Parts: sequence; structure tokens; C-alpha cells
Amino acid sequence: MSSDHVSSPGVSGRGVSGRSFESTRRRLTPKQAETVDRLCAAAVDVLREEDFAGLTVRTVAARAGVGPATAYTYFSSKEHLVAEVFWRRLSQSPRPDTDGHDRTGRVVAVLRDIALLLADEPGLSGAVTNALLGSDPDVEHLRVRIGLEIRERLEDALGGNADPDVLETLELLYAGALLRAGMGYGSYADLADRLERSATMILE
Repeated sequence: MSSDHVSSPGVSGRGVSGRSFESTRRRLTPKQAETVDRLCAAAVDVLREEDFAGLTVRTVAARAGVGPATAYTYFSSKEHLVAEVFWRRLSQSPRPDTDGHDRTGRVVAVLRDIALLLADEPGLSGAVTNALLGSDPDVEHLRVRIGLEIRERLEDALGGNADPDVLETLELLYAGALLRAGMGYGSYADLADRLERSATMILE
């Protein structure tokens, strides 16, 4: 299914980060945006009871009180739905206060903050790893947006004239850690600690 990537006035009011949500499908009316909000919230609820394999768009639709056909007009797959949930969590999260930190401290704060976004939702965290590996165009679009947001936060933390190789190494570090955590190799709290140690080794 195609994506228009235009701003959405309801999902869209501005989040904590000051950015607007964008529909990966089309412009949404306030009523449609409220339906998308309900579907995203229902997906999180279902993932508290089921793992990613047990999640279906139909189950989420039933939990949200909408028909499956309606849910599929907004989300092309369960991967798309879960990727949207993570994008919202990330884009709405306030950036950590790094005043008074050196470069390493700023980068560590950013990585820990992102890693701990899902620490309290183990079902969602595992689902996010699976979802972001999806190949449909809507997931790809969100994966790019997520990657750009993380890159921007790391660039800001590194300061002016960031070494591109260092930036890429930090991005690879986070991506690998996310994959490991999603596969069940340690908790997201452990992930945050490991990221801190590894980033410190890279930067100092």
C-alpha cells in the first residue's frame, strides 16, 4: 500500500519533542486520527498479554473497538502498527538534559534515554525489534524516520563537526544492542548499561 507522507492534523498535534506526527498513509481528519490513537494504544495493551507472534491486526482492532477493515485502512501490517507505536514513543520523548556534561556524557545520556524507552514494556520491546525488520514500504518509511531521529540526537550530543565514522559507529552500536535485546539477550536496563560502557570505550 502506498504512503503519502503528509502531515496529519490529529495524530499530529505537536508532541513533547515539538515535532508533528505524520501519517504514513494520508492526511487524517481528527476522527480518523483518534481511531489511529486507539489502535496504537490497543496494540500496546495486547502486547502485554501476547508476544509478537500472537499479535494480529484483527485482535488489535477488536480491542480498539473498530472493524478489521478499518484498521487495515491505516496499518498495512502488524509490523507497520508496532513500528508506528515505537516512532510515537521516540518522537514524543523529551531529550535528556545534558547541560554540564562533556561529549561522552552527552552521548551516553542520549543512548540510555532511547534504550530505556521500552524498559517497562517487555512485550512491546520484543515486538519492536521484529517489526523494524519488516520489509513493507510503510515500515521502511518509519524505519528511516526513526533512524534519522536517533542520528540527529547523537549528532547534537557529539557537538559541532562530529566525525562521521564515530557517528556511524554509535548508530551501529545502538542497532546491534536493540537487536540483541529484542532477541532476549538481557533486559533493556542491561542494554542501557552496556551501551554506556561501549560508548565510553569508543569516545575516550
